[in-house]
Amino acid sequence: MSQKVSSRISGFYKRCLEERLRTIEALGLLDEEAIAHLARGGGLPTAVADRMCENVIATHALPLGVALNFRVNQRDVLVPMAVEEPSVIAAASNAARMVRLSGGFTGEADPPIMTAQVQLDDVPDVEEAAARLAASRASLLAAGDAAIPRMVARGGGCRDLEVRVLSAELGVLVVHLYVEVGDAMGANLVDTVAEAVAPLVQRIAGGTLGLRILSNLTVRRLVRVTASVSDDALGGAEVAVGIARASRFAELDPYRAATHNKGFMNGLDAAAVALGQDFRAIEAGAHAYAAMSGRYRPISAWERVPGGLAGRAELPLAVGTVGGSTEVHAGVRAALQLVGAKSARELAVVLASVGLASNLAALRALASEGIQRGHMRLHERKRALSAAASDEAAAPSSGEGKRFAPERGELPRAVQQAEGGT
Repeated sequence: MSQKVSSRISGFYKRCLEERLRTIEALGLLDEEAIAHLARGGGLPTAVADRMCENVIATHALPLGVALNFRVNQRDVLVPMAVEEPSVIAAASNAARMVRLSGGFTGEADPPIMTAQVQLDDVPDVEEAAARLAASRASLLAAGDAAIPRMVARGGGCRDLEVRVLSAELGVLVVHLYVEVGDAMGANLVDTVAEAVAPLVQRIAGGTLGLRILSNLTVRRLVRVTASVSDDALGGAEVAVGIARASRFAELDPYRAATHNKGFMNGLDAAAVALGQDFRAIEAGAHAYAAMSGRYRPISAWERVPGGLAGRAELPLAVGTVGGSTEVHAGVRAALQLVGAKSARELAVVLASVGLASNLAALRALASEGIQRGHMRLHERKRALSAAASDEAAAPSSGEGKRFAPERGELPRAVQQAEGGT
């Protein structure tokens, strides 16, 4: 995004849908195709959907919104989010506004290294076999590169090899090949490497060939983000202390950590869906990483510092700006234009920042008014919409009943009263 573009758009939530879209269009981030797609209401043609997955009978839509106020590594970012939950976008935007006052989010992502696994069972003298595999590192990496010549030509390819003995008694070992995949998420590339290298692994080690597939626990593809927020922005020192105490609770208790991490993933997943990412792989990797110490722990934490809080998060995050849905889904292409990330690593930092903002918003609600007050206030929008739909169904066919038309900015009174700011 151009430095002339600000993610701080005052009163955005008060505007009708058409006005919001015109505001986004005026920023100059979207090409004509993306603007036309959004102006039509988004969606996916069934002919395209039929090529994307199996047994298609229709498409299933989610609301697409924009989270505001994000500043990530000194760049203003508009974050597209696809989610059905009423409070997620408002909460993330509000937390980003608080963090923005202290300079925004800062982050870094590791090089895009994915993990290919080749499993062997019944290996005789498993320790000796592991040594032979380690000694064959160069030939195994070369075999992997030979399977993905186009990625190698773009500067990627196999970078390292690791052998892990899982059970000496059962003769089970696994070979990890670490593959740099550029700006792709990389799942298909890594699966290709695993399948190509597997016969050579078996010839070197013996035993019975097992699985050949990627791991979604991408420990060499981590992202780390930090942020600070002042007591004043949070609503006072008492609220800040409460947030720090809630964060400590998550570090001490896996039952709380599960919900703490869910709050983090609320925002990250919504952005990932809008941006065409594999949110299932992201979820699997995040929660596995949270448990790697042998105890399930929070992936983010907030601690007290003079005058406010310091937050941090670390998690594996495999995302892509090329390949997958980016090639076929007009909405995903529009979302990628909107967020303006120039690489997969930059996109990973943005997504992790959204997660940390969502985490802060949830903890602040818990430490102050409680999670239900704000959440249920926005939830009234769903209830009002359902009631309006019921009224319309019961209205005379002559059209005498007033139609609920959110596309024109006309909201039932209950919804108007429930509108929250960002």
